[in-house]
Parts: sequence; C-alpha cells; structure tokens
Amino acid sequence: MLSRLRNMFRVPDLRNKILFTIGIIAVYRVGAHLPVPYVDFGAITQLKDQASNGGVVGFLDLFAGGAITSVAIFFLGIMPYITASIIMQLLGVVIPKLEEWQNEGQVGQKKITQWTRYVTIGLALVQSTGFVFALHSGNSALFGNALQGQNLIPNFDAARAALIVLTWTAGTAMVMWLAELITQRGIGNGMSILIFASVVSRMPAQGGAVWSQGSKIQFVTIIMIGVGMIVAIVFVESGQRRIPVQFAKRVVGRRMYGGQSTYIPLKVNQSGVIPVIFASSILSFPALIASALGDNFTAGQEWINNNLVNHQGWWYIGFYTVLIIFFAYFYTAIAFNPAQQADIIRKQGGFIPGIRPGPPTERYLAKVLNRITLPGSLFLAVIAAVPMLAFALWDIQQFPFGGVALLITVGVALETMKQIDSQLMMRNYEGFLA
Repeated sequence: MLSRLRNMFRVPDLRNKILFTIGIIAVYRVGAHLPVPYVDFGAITQLKDQASNGGVVGFLDLFAGGAITSVAIFFLGIMPYITASIIMQLLGVVIPKLEEWQNEGQVGQKKITQWTRYVTIGLALVQSTGFVFALHSGNSALFGNALQGQNLIPNFDAARAALIVLTWTAGTAMVMWLAELITQRGIGNGMSILIFASVVSRMPAQGGAVWSQGSKIQFVTIIMIGVGMIVAIVFVESGQRRIPVQFAKRVVGRRMYGGQSTYIPLKVNQSGVIPVIFASSILSFPALIASALGDNFTAGQEWINNNLVNHQGWWYIGFYTVLIIFFAYFYTAIAFNPAQQADIIRKQGGFIPGIRPGPPTERYLAKVLNRITLPGSLFLAVIAAVPMLAFALWDIQQFPFGGVALLITVGVALETMKQIDSQLMMRNYEGFLA
C-alpha cells in the first residue's frame, strides 16, 4: 500500500493534480468558516453549541461542511448548483431545445452548463433571501429549537440584508467555480469532491454527538452497523452486469477488422449517490420557501415542519425512500440511453449474441437496465433509511444522516480512486485497486 501511495507522487502530472485538488479544498474549507458581516457572533456560537441537527439546517450543514452554523460566506455551499442541475435535467425531458443540446455532444453540453450556472445564481438569490429572513426571525423549521425567535442579525435593515444576500450569492458562484476547477485541472468530479470534503469534516462532531447522547453499547452498535454498511456499499458499487457484444469481421482493402468480443458494463447502482442527494435537496426546498413566506404561510409551514423537516418522522422516511427510488430510475434513464447505445452497436457492426440489432437490442438493454436498477435503488433506500430508523428508535437527535454520509464518502472515494488508478495504469504503475 505504501509503495502504491508513493506511485501517486512519482508521476509529476498526477502529483500536480492531487496537490491542486487539496489546495482548492483548503480554500473551500476556509470560506466555510469566515462569517458574513453584521451577524451576532454570540448567537453563532450558541447555534454551534446548542443547535441539533434537526430541521433543514442539519441536512444543509452536512453538505456545507459547517458553513451554515458558522453563517459563513460559503453559507449555501454547493446545494444551489445541485438543485439547478436537477432542474435542467428535468427540463431536458420536456423542452425540445434542451433535448437538442443534449444530442449535440460537447457543444450542446457547454450551453447546458452555462444555463445551469444562470439557474444556480437565481436559486442562490432566492435561497439567500429566505435564509436572511429566517436568521432574522430565528425560524424553528430551519434551526430547530436552538434559536427559536432569536435575531442573529442585529439592527436588521434592507441594506444589511442586501449585502448578506449578495455575499452568499457571490460565495455560491465561487464554490461553483472551485468545483469546475477541480473537474478541469484536478482529480475527479469537482462537485462530488467538495461534498465529500464537507461530509468528512462533519463526521467527528457527529460521532461525538452519538457518544454523548447514547450509551456505549449503542455507540459500538452504530459503529458496527456503519462498518457493515461500508462493506455493503463497496460490494454493490463494484457489482455490474456485463452484456456481451460480438463484432462481425469485415475486410477493408487488404486488412480484416472486427471479430473480437467485448462487453457493456452495466452497474447495479448505475446512478451512484445522485438519487440520495436529489431526494434530500427536493425535501429541503419546501421548508426554505415556507421560511421565506413567514407568517403568511403558518398552516402550510406547520405541515412541512411535521412531515418534511422531522428526519425521524415516518412521513419523512417514507417520502425520502420513494424519492430515492424514483430518482434512481430517472437518473439511470438519463445517464444510459438504450436507443442510443443500440444505434452505436449497430453502426460499429456489432451485435449481442442471440439478439437482433436495432429495436430488439434496444428493448433488451432497457429490460436488463430496469431489472438491475430495482435492486440498486432499493439498496440506496435501505442504506439511507436504516440509520434514520435506528436513531429514531434510540431517540438520538444529532446524527440523522449516517446513511447519506457513508454513501457519499464511500461512493466518491471509490470513483476518485478509480480515476487515480487509471492515471497510474496509463503510466505502467500498479494502482490501488489492482
């Protein structure tokens, strides 16, 4: 293992990418702890010390790496960008122009990425405005009971509110830029890496919360459940269904091409951790809107608090499970197009043994994909829901995101290691997963 670690730094290009990624993460973590102006620092300390991870803040702070309880300039973190990506992918199904861009390859993807940035800034403005008024009123739906009715922004007026909103929006734009820098010049997907860094930074505090609230037996049991979940995640993430493809022989001039066999790897969990992030983001959005509406939406806010904010409630766990399964199928359908894949195989002179090229191949791929997506989506739902059920039964309030944290941590770590492995194998070095 040590020799393989050394291999990472023997390749100058790979070493520079790793160091660049670490540097960007360091900048991101600094921005997650620099408070915005005009806030009550005493109240921020109280929020850190007393706020339970209930309410929407508990979920958002997981992805922001503590930036919300610090009321930092990276307060919103990467969540507006994630929500914007969800919106653009949903609209891509119903808006012909977006579907046309998706089929244009890299040129169309650049246009979609640009519009995703615009939507991100718009969402950041809306969410920042909602959070400013929530901090001013101490909204219990967002902050639990720690700061109920307490004003975190003394001498609140329009100018101060506007400055904080602009600071948070600019912070979101910078986080989006940092994520794209990692994708272009670093290792792995930038958005996933920043979420990974945020989640890992919160784990020690969350583990300490479990130790302080539960008994030692409960703590050891939770650790054992966590280890078992990590093994299960690695096992399922590595599982795949291999579809054999045979290419016919063809003669071009004096040379013969084709005749070889290969396969299409279809992962059991084709969508990765995206469904969990999408489902959590969707469930948090109504509470943000309700907090912005304030007293004009009292009845609806009460229902949202009871059903979409309480992470240990049965309604929340039920909605959460259904959304995870839905987004697993939805994202898999976007990521892998059976019709397009069947057309590529046909144009290259290939065929699946026993299946005719064209529409029969498309139907076969769609059938296999639907079958393996079901256990993959159920696996994601179980991993996300089991810790919530355990913490609800033991009445542990401050660690409701164990499944989400483990899924993100293990999933992103595996994907990053695969990318590092591919870089090492290209240069004839032995990789981590060899």
